[in-house]
Amino acid sequence: MKNIILIGMPGVGKSTIGVILAKVLGYQFLDADLLIQKSEGKLLKDIIAEKGTEGFIQVENRVNSRIEAENAIIATGGSAVYGKEAMEHLKSIGTVVYLKQSLSVLEKRLRNIRNRGVVLKKGQTLKDLYRERTALYEKYADVTVDEYGLDIEETVQAVQKALEQR
Repeated sequence: MKNIILIGMPGVGKSTIGVILAKVLGYQFLDADLLIQKSEGKLLKDIIAEKGTEGFIQVENRVNSRIEAENAIIATGGSAVYGKEAMEHLKSIGTVVYLKQSLSVLEKRLRNIRNRGVVLKKGQTLKDLYRERTALYEKYADVTVDEYGLDIEETVQAVQKALEQR
């Protein structure tokens, strides 16, 4: 297996699950949001504030399209699926795993969504975002893992099992 790319809504635990998976599998861990911050020299929320949501998505698409890795767990930002070129590139270098969680759980986890550098258009709610992105996550996913009712360890095990069954 080359790489494992984690996609899903903000708050599903892509970074947390990714770090643990990397340890369990002996892979390296890459956080795409941190790569974006490094390439721009700014925090995500500042990039969004300066460039707007569309500008941020262009930056994210460019950075994600250039990720080169082997035997890595790559945690993407929740908005990565808006970048067609980036998603095609990521699919070509690994297996895309969609970490799926219910809207009600995400609403509890994401009390202060804007400070996390989440790409929300003006007037858009978390529910709107969830509806808009779910179709994209499903489109790009090679594997879907429903985390509902699972803790972190159980989610890691579910991802491992889903990958073994491929």
